[in-house]
Amino acid sequence: MFVFTWLNSQLLKMEWLYELVRILVEDILGLGITERLGGSIHFFVYDVIKIFILLSALIFVISYIQSFFPPERTRKILGRFNGLSANILGALLGTVTPFCSCSSIPLFIGFTSAGLPIGVTFSFLISSPLVDLASVILLASIFNWRIAFAYVVVGLILAVIGGTVISKAKMENYVESFVFNNRIVEIEQDELTRKERITFAVDQVKEIAGRVWLYILIGVGIGAAIHNWIPESVITAVLGQDKWYSVLLATLVGIPMYADIFGTLPIAEALVLKGVGIGTALSFMMAVTALSLPSIIMLKKVIKNRLLFVFVGVVAIGILIIGYAFNAFSYLLL
Repeated sequence: MFVFTWLNSQLLKMEWLYELVRILVEDILGLGITERLGGSIHFFVYDVIKIFILLSALIFVISYIQSFFPPERTRKILGRFNGLSANILGALLGTVTPFCSCSSIPLFIGFTSAGLPIGVTFSFLISSPLVDLASVILLASIFNWRIAFAYVVVGLILAVIGGTVISKAKMENYVESFVFNNRIVEIEQDELTRKERITFAVDQVKEIAGRVWLYILIGVGIGAAIHNWIPESVITAVLGQDKWYSVLLATLVGIPMYADIFGTLPIAEALVLKGVGIGTALSFMMAVTALSLPSIIMLKKVIKNRLLFVFVGVVAIGILIIGYAFNAFSYLLL
């Protein structure tokens, strides 16, 4: 138990980095981390470095694993299952694809074109940006393992239920016809060598870090401002746990935004530190990653309005239920 606690503190929460940045702020810059400016600098530098270290390491590992499951192989695996088991597998496979919602949509098109049930592809589409393994580790590093595991469970349940509802509703006719008419050319892929897998993983780290770095900086910057410059009384007056509408408001505010989950985590962290319910913060985070306006606009190009409304409605209702449930039972998690 002691070893696990030490590893959690030093590898995930990076307490050594926290102390190094504190020394930088207090001893070199001459600012106290309890002051607004010093606290903002400490929050920003510490969170940015920590997120990029964890992100790089995790994306490398996940991408190495993913190299064993190219899209064609993934499609074949999913094609062996049907019904609820297929939806569950689709949601689980979404967790090992480190994509935002927009970059998941081309895979959604490919899976649908290949003849997979749309319920399965929607389970994948919901799960992929919401519950990737990197975000789980980052959640544990910011909050704790109980919250991280609970987030994974409810995220997967939402993905499975969402895909199942769409499957039961028989909404294949509301997918644009060109998606089904796309020709899928099956190309037998050579088995990659270990060196090629490592190269692929390194390239994925560069590609994903290059895509999300700006969102991380913006997210950490907003988090630092919330944590050190906005009074707790102001935030709790709007988003406090005693406000019945806090989860609804956080979800509605999150939907128009577009950011990777790595950029929203520091904002969620700052909100919780200011007294906002964990469910409210997670609802905001989930709305940004799963229902961002750009991803909805992209999805509108491949599905018709009725299916789009069902998708958004199911996911939004699921996020609201999850948010209120986390707030109600947060005493078990914190």
